[in-house]
Order: sequence, then structure tokens, then C-alpha cells
Amino acid sequence: MFVRIVKMSFHQKHIPEFLAMFEEKKTFIRASNGCNLLELYQDKNNPEIFFTYSYWEKEEDLENYRNSVFFKEVWAKTKAFFNDKPETWSVDKKVSLI
Repeated sequence: MFVRIVKMSFHQKHIPEFLAMFEEKKTFIRASNGCNLLELYQDKNNPEIFFTYSYWEKEEDLENYRNSVFFKEVWAKTKAFFNDKPETWSVDKKVSLI
């Protein structure tokens, strides 16, 4: 399993639209084959910055999702709201204490 982290920065005026879209699509994203967890965070100091954390079984699962028509449509809409280039990381989780 690995974690995909995406940092996105939005124009303030588009944040409500992004949040509404995320609310509408989150269940489908989470139900994607190989996705075990989906979380959305908002930066405490800069409310224009958001992060998604998603846990995936295999890199192939994430790639299948990223190549889906669903993802391409949602990402195209999301990119229109950005005020900066998004950043992404794929990381292996080493330790988790709950």
C-alpha cells in the first residue's frame, strides 16, 4: 500500500465550488478499485491550500483511476479553479500509530 498526496491551491472565489464538487464525487473516488482511504485537508494558515491523501493498494490501481474518464473530467474542472500549480507525491507509509 502507498499514499498519494496532492497539494492544490485555489482562487478564494472557487473554494465553495471545489468543496461542493468534492462532496459530490468523494464516494465514487473512494469506491475506486484499490482505494482504501480518501481524506481532504485544508491548511490552517492559508485557506486557499488543500491536500488530498488517498491510500492505494497498488500503483496500478492509482494509474487506472487516473486514466479513467471520471478522473479526467473531474480533474479538468478542478484545474480551472487553481491559482498555482498542483504538487503530488506518492509515498510509502512506514509507521502509523492510532
